[in-house]
Amino acid sequence: MAVITIREALKQALREEMIRDERVFLMGEDIGPYGGAFAVTKGLIDELGEERVRDTPIAEGVIAGAAMGAAIGGQRPVAEIMTINFALLTLDQMVNHAAKMHHMFGGQWSVPMVLRMAAGWGQLSATHSQTLEVLFAHFPGLKVVFPGTAADSKGMLKAAIRDLDPVIFIEHTSLYGVKGEVPDGDFVVPIGKSDIKRAGNDCTIVTYGRMLQQSLEAAKTLANDGIEAEIVDLRTLRPLDIAPVIESVKKTNHAVIVTEEWPTYGVNAEIAARISRDAFDYLDAPVERVGSKEVPLPYAKNLEQYALPWAKDVVAAVKATLQ
Repeated sequence: MAVITIREALKQALREEMIRDERVFLMGEDIGPYGGAFAVTKGLIDELGEERVRDTPIAEGVIAGAAMGAAIGGQRPVAEIMTINFALLTLDQMVNHAAKMHHMFGGQWSVPMVLRMAAGWGQLSATHSQTLEVLFAHFPGLKVVFPGTAADSKGMLKAAIRDLDPVIFIEHTSLYGVKGEVPDGDFVVPIGKSDIKRAGNDCTIVTYGRMLQQSLEAAKTLANDGIEAEIVDLRTLRPLDIAPVIESVKKTNHAVIVTEEWPTYGVNAEIAARISRDAFDYLDAPVERVGSKEVPLPYAKNLEQYALPWAKDVVAAVKATLQ
């Protein structure tokens, strides 16, 4: 067991899978000598060479399309899109083609590719600070992963690379430096399995990605007031493992859904609907939701921080639903 950053956990996953399987290669903007916008691929080109770590032009649609073609042809590409905002340019390739290939050809073709991208903010202005996971999670045929710990980041990236389906793998910009324990050896975390990150009996917090860390911080504050929150980390948004969420709500009788996205039409709305349908008789209060304020994210740091959800917002939502 080692304590490493999420950035290092991702790099280890890429390196180990490239060594394990010669079909795995990386492609994306500035991922070679520069090491990637967030330094996840730094040093890999020196060890594994230009054929395995390929710099590409600034053309996200081409990157996704080339990765899809390579996957159909028997390779295992891991394509990096610098930020999730630029992934909008890949929607035709990913939604109209990669997601539907297996279905439209009667199972004869699979598209074993990974599209890595960073979501989040950091005074990057409104068009570069979004969390758009709900767009990809909407479409059958894609798998969508959004881990919030070092162990899950490494284990789920390895699982994504080995998967036969196209996987959208989302990383949060503010989490790359977060440290956590990661098991030694060939450590793989299955896609499509939620995880209980903290046990509790008073309220269920459902979350993923960056907001997992904020929820864990909130749970410590709540515990000081005698409130024990149970935290369910979805980790995967499609396929969605809702069973642990429902079982937790049946135990706690209260639910707060915590995401960084805008609440309207989001993943949090889907979870709220599932809880209301499958655990309605167990709820002692309406389902609460925590998310970003419904505005394009401002550039000014004080306004940016004000628009985003934090641990204090989770604390307030839990106390509101318990009252």
